[in-house]
Amino acid sequence: MRKLALNDEILLSIEKPARYIGGEVNSVMKDKKDVSIRFAMCFPDVYEIGMSHLGIQILYDMFNRREDVWCERVYSPWVDLDRAMRKHHIPLFALESQDPVMNFDFLGITLQYEMCYTNILQILDLSGIPLSAADRDEDCPIVIGGGPCAYNPEPLAEFFDMFYIGEGETVYGALFDLYKECREQNISRKEFLKKASRIPGIYVPSLYQVTYREDGTIASFTPVDEDVPAVVEKQVVTDMTEAPYPESPVVPFIKVTQDRVVLEIQRGCIRGCRFCQAGMLYRPTRERSLECLKEHAYRMLKNTGHEEISLSSLSSSDYSDLPGIVNFLIDEFRSQNINISLPSLRIDAFSLDVMSKVQDVRKSSLTFAPEAGSQRLRNVINKGLTEDVILQGADEAFHGGWNKVKLYFMLGLPLETEDDRRAIAHLAEKIAEKYYEIPKEERNGKCQITVSTSFFVPKPFTPFQWARMYEPGDYLGFAKTVNHEIKEMKNQKSIRYNWHQADETLLEGIFARGDRKISRVILEAYRLGALFDAWTEFWDYGRWLQAFENTGIDMDFYTLRERDTDEILPWDFINIGVTKEFLKKEWQKSREESVTPNCHMGCSGCGAAQYGTGVCKMKRKQAQGGCKA
Repeated sequence: MRKLALNDEILLSIEKPARYIGGEVNSVMKDKKDVSIRFAMCFPDVYEIGMSHLGIQILYDMFNRREDVWCERVYSPWVDLDRAMRKHHIPLFALESQDPVMNFDFLGITLQYEMCYTNILQILDLSGIPLSAADRDEDCPIVIGGGPCAYNPEPLAEFFDMFYIGEGETVYGALFDLYKECREQNISRKEFLKKASRIPGIYVPSLYQVTYREDGTIASFTPVDEDVPAVVEKQVVTDMTEAPYPESPVVPFIKVTQDRVVLEIQRGCIRGCRFCQAGMLYRPTRERSLECLKEHAYRMLKNTGHEEISLSSLSSSDYSDLPGIVNFLIDEFRSQNINISLPSLRIDAFSLDVMSKVQDVRKSSLTFAPEAGSQRLRNVINKGLTEDVILQGADEAFHGGWNKVKLYFMLGLPLETEDDRRAIAHLAEKIAEKYYEIPKEERNGKCQITVSTSFFVPKPFTPFQWARMYEPGDYLGFAKTVNHEIKEMKNQKSIRYNWHQADETLLEGIFARGDRKISRVILEAYRLGALFDAWTEFWDYGRWLQAFENTGIDMDFYTLRERDTDEILPWDFINIGVTKEFLKKEWQKSREESVTPNCHMGCSGCGAAQYGTGVCKMKRKQAQGGCKA
C-alpha cells in the first residue's frame, strides 16, 4: 500500500486536500519494478484547472498503454500547501505513487497560457530541480515542455532541457525508445539531448545560439553543431480517427472546472481569423469519423459515470456531420439524463433547434463572438461574420425563447479606431432592439445582454504577429469609450459591460513574443514572489515592473513597436506548415480590409497542404474530381 506524501496534520490544515492524494477512479497504478521510464506529467496550475485539460488526458492514457512507461500527474500546489512544503522541506510529488518528482526520468510540463510561467519555476523549485537547465546533472529528470506556448519557447529556454513542437500523439514513442537505448549504453545526458534533437519536433535550446544587433533585435539564430537541424518541424496527427483517445479518463474526487466527458470531434479551424493563434497552429482541419465518436461517447460515459458530455472543437459548426453526432447523443442518452454541452457553435437555425432540446432556454444564455463592433474591423481581422448574420441569429434566438446573450469583443486590434470602439455599443443596442421588436406578451421577461471585452494580444504564427501593443492607460481608455457609449444607448439598462485587466494583457504579450532575454525577467519576478499570476487575487503588476527594472530589460521594446516583416522573430526556426509568406500576405490584406475565404470555400495557399491530410486532402481530391463536397 502506498504511503501519502503529506501527513494527516498537513492534509487537515490545507484547502481541498483531495487535490493531492491521488487514487481517483481510472487513475493508473503500476509496479515501479515493471517499468523502464517514469514520466511526471505536469499542468502548472491548480488541480481543478489541470484536471480539465484534454491534452494531458490524451497523453496520460497514451503513455500508460505502454507497458514500459508509467505516467503520473503533477499540479501546482496551492499557496497554502506551497508554504507548508517549504516549511517542512517536503519535495513535490506525483499523485499516483506519491513519489518525489526528482525520482522520475521525465518531467513534462504543458504550456497552455503565458500567465502560468512563474508556476513552472515553482514546480522545478519544489521538486529540487535546478531552475536553469545548464545546472542539471545526470540525476535530474529531463524537463520537456509542450503545448501552444511552446511554439515560442524562447522566454522559457533557460528552464527547459527540450520542447516538443506539435501534437503529442506522434513522436513520443521514438523519444522514449531513444532514452531507453541511451540509458542502457550509459550515454550521458548531454549526448542524449543531442541525439534527441534529431527526432522531428524536438527542440533542445542549449544546442542553438542567438546573437543580437545593437537595437536589440535578433541578428542570428543557429545550431551549435552541423548535425543539429536548423529548422524544427511541427508534428501533426494525420488520421484523427485512428489517433489515441482516452476511453477511461481520470474522474476527480472534487468538482473541477470542466467536470464532464469531452469528445474532441475535430482539430483545427477553417476560418482564418487573423488574430487567432490556434487557428494557424492546428492547421489543417481534421475530423474524427462519426462512428468513432459514437464509440468514444459510449465508452467514456460508461467508464466515468459523468452526467454531461461536451463536444470539443475550435469551431464545432464546421464539423461535416454535426447533425449526425448531436442527434445521436440526444436520442441515445436522453433516457439517462445526460446533459450535452455544445461550445463553439455559430448561432443558426440548426444550432438553436439543438440547444432548445438540450438546454433550459429560460436559464441559459447564448454566446456570440463578433470580436469587433464594426463590419470594417471584422473585415480587417477576417472574422467572416456580417452584422446581418449576427442580428439574424439573435432574432431567431429571441423568438426561440432566449433572452440572455453574451457578446465577446477585443479592443486594441490593428487599425482600430474610436468609431470601431463605439460600434460595439451600437451593435449591442441593435441586438436589444431585436428583442423588443417581439410583442410584449410573447417575450420571456427582460432582455439581458452582457458585453465583454478583452485586450488584443499579438501571438506568434498569426498575421498580426508584427502588430504593436499599447500602454495600460491606453487600453483602459479604449474600455472607457465603450462604457461611455453603452450608457448613451436607449436600452442601456439591458446591457452590462465587463472588461479585462490591461496590465496583465501587456505581460502576456511580452511572454508571447519574447526572446531568451525574458527568461531573466521571469526568474527575477519569481524571486520577488510572483506566483499564480493568472489568478486575480495573486496578481501583482508591481512585482513585474520591479523585475524588469532589476534586470534592465525594456518592456516597451516588446510591446510598443510594430515589427518589420523582415525582422528575425524568436520563433522563426519553427515550421508549422503555415508559411511566413502567407502570414505576410494576410498582414497586408488586413490593411486593405480584404477578406480571405475559409478553407471550405477555397484554398488560400497557407502551406498546410504539405501535410496531405484533413481539409487540404479533401480540397485536392475535389480539384481532381475525386469527390464532391
